[in-house]
Amino acid sequence: MTATTHTTPRRRGAALLAGLLLAGCAQGGGELGYYWQSLHGHLQLMGAAQGLDDWLARPDTPPALRERLLLARRARAFAVRALHLPDNASYQRYADLQRASAVWNVVAAGPYSLQLHTWCFPVVGCVGYRGYFDQQDAQAEAARLAAQGLEVDVYGVPAYSTLGAMNWAGGDPLLNTFVHWQEGDFVRLLFHELAHQVVYADGDTLFNESFASAVGRIGSAAWLQEEASPEARAAFAASEARREDFRALTRATRARLAEIYAKNKAPALDTKALEAMKKEAMKDFRSRYAALAERWHVPPAQRAGYDRWVAKANNASFAAQAAYDELVPAFEALFAQSGSDWPRFYDAVRKLAGQSAPERLATLRALMAPPPTAAKDLPRA
Repeated sequence: MTATTHTTPRRRGAALLAGLLLAGCAQGGGELGYYWQSLHGHLQLMGAAQGLDDWLARPDTPPALRERLLLARRARAFAVRALHLPDNASYQRYADLQRASAVWNVVAAGPYSLQLHTWCFPVVGCVGYRGYFDQQDAQAEAARLAAQGLEVDVYGVPAYSTLGAMNWAGGDPLLNTFVHWQEGDFVRLLFHELAHQVVYADGDTLFNESFASAVGRIGSAAWLQEEASPEARAAFAASEARREDFRALTRATRARLAEIYAKNKAPALDTKALEAMKKEAMKDFRSRYAALAERWHVPPAQRAGYDRWVAKANNASFAAQAAYDELVPAFEALFAQSGSDWPRFYDAVRKLAGQSAPERLATLRALMAPPPTAAKDLPRA
């Protein structure tokens, strides 16, 4: 089962849970407890959901929620009609979880690596994140990994998906954790989650999340152009411009860190020198971000999510972000190669999913153009 993240800065993804389908295959006495917390959380979440018709018929449904559920219904129909996404039970129900996140993700990476630590599950393979329905449980897992010398990050995940496996039981629900987002962000997340039900390559987080992110971006652009009000388009354009600035900055920083960590195998380079280079790169990242945030000219509340991300940024958070973002340009190029025809595009992606992970990664990297913004072009403090 997956839970997709979307915080500010935008971080889309899926957290595989043990739930009904998955049981961790790592060794240790804690795995049974992890399975049961996942099962309990899953059943609680699914049991809280009611059909949209039921919510719309209730006299105590707040007007703002009523408007959003109607928007969700329109977006769901658009997803089927215009994007050829699955027409099934998913996102036809709504649940108020009485909390800010559906689950909490734990990610980890080595002190000189941008490679995510992985957890392995039957059915879907090994993934670079682990989800918990209880934040304290997530923090405990993060502390365990930190004690092993890994850099860790724990972040709230608003969306929840079972990859379509629970459509027979009512489907994955809309949640209070994201239903009131800005229209463009809301429909993008909805399309992203539905994309996971079209193609999913076992054990390949980078492929799965980049594909779903590309569907979300392309699909939401079509929605905003065809269905949204001028006000919604303007609001999304402003926030998207900030996201693009931030993506360029983090992409350049990831490249710089990767170059530094590649020197880890150099016999003449000691750990002290490597640590100094890493520290300087992170200091420069935060200085560049400060200049970027100043240039945005927005109230602090509108950049609070970015501020929090930057303050705690480490190898784990950079590696997780890359999984959801790095190959998106390749999938966008593949969509263009497919004549912007959704069925043809999905067929091409299915063919890639049938290849070995190294083969499909090589194919996707060949589709990618150099990033438009180089490190030297980023704002400096």
